Amino acid sequence: MLALDLHVDPVDLTAALVDIESVSGAEAALAGAVQAALTAQAGHLEIVRNGDAVLARTNLGRPTRVVFAGHLDTVPVNANLPLRRTGAGPDEVLHGLGTVDMKGGDAVFLHLAATVLEPRHDLTFVFYDNEEVEAARNGLGRIERELPEWLAGDLAIVGEPSNAVIEAGCQGTMRVELRTNGKRAHTARGWMGENAIHALGEPLRRLAEYQARVVDIDGLTYREGLQAVRIGGGVAGNVVPDEAVLAVNHRFAPDRTPEQAETHLREVFDGFELSVVDLSPGALPGLAAPAAAELVTAAGGTAAAKLGWTDVARFAALGMPAVNFGPGDPTLAHTQQEHVSAADITRVTNILTTFLLP
Repeated sequence: MLALDLHVDPVDLTAALVDIESVSGAEAALAGAVQAALTAQAGHLEIVRNGDAVLARTNLGRPTRVVFAGHLDTVPVNANLPLRRTGAGPDEVLHGLGTVDMKGGDAVFLHLAATVLEPRHDLTFVFYDNEEVEAARNGLGRIERELPEWLAGDLAIVGEPSNAVIEAGCQGTMRVELRTNGKRAHTARGWMGENAIHALGEPLRRLAEYQARVVDIDGLTYREGLQAVRIGGGVAGNVVPDEAVLAVNHRFAPDRTPEQAETHLREVFDGFELSVVDLSPGALPGLAAPAAAELVTAAGGTAAAKLGWTDVARFAALGMPAVNFGPGDPTLAHTQQEHVSAADITRVTNILTTFLLP
């Protein structure tokens, strides 16, 4: 097992983490290395292993607690391991799977866990498994069921890539299917049938003309979206289809509940059969909470809205304000060209250190 040094520069620690392959479902080696490093180098922390998740926390009796959450897994390898480094100093760039999503954030959190011994908040660190696959396998869900007290706090910081800018809250996401029915007939006598694919023309027209909301919440701008993402139908090359399905994804601002978002979609597609097939609620930014306000101040007083869904929503559902804050450009996540700048890693480390120290 590769030994991790949690006291080195988080840039170098990122490199070490990336070179321990940890595709979803195969995080055991990395979880073992993280557990061993924390046990050997962070004796001030209580440490627990839960499956392939590693949890650590202080018990200093502080009046507030901050939870840091970072997933250990990555998407499958795409000819982007082992790590490759270019440049030097603040201009250095780390290339490879997980540099952005999200071993740069994990490295920062592990470094803080080992080096910040007297924080002004109690701290919990959650390094979990299976974030990049279906929600039912997400390690945070298992921890919530089995060790719920480990997810309690006054602020959650999820280390997903955010260009080293605090991104507060997140959009909700809902996927629905519209189903149309018709009547089969031979295409040579098409007038004797009813074409279910043609019937999708009206909902597609409504989508093309749809004007998405732009919503201001706590001074942050959330842009909604409504997009067709898949269309299916057809029986054979000479048969009028009697069934067709249109899949639509709705990204909704966190001022709407899932129920309100569903009601809205049923209004948009009034007259068509609609079923919800996937749903995750959004998360309000909660920047007025004292711990969140302190973090924004440490970051220079600026924050942005998170356009997308992340595990901050899980913490928001527990009644906690939550933000995304990690190094790297999120648009590079899951790409073969994934890379992160040393400057981003250093910036996140410095801001969080300032936030935590008295």
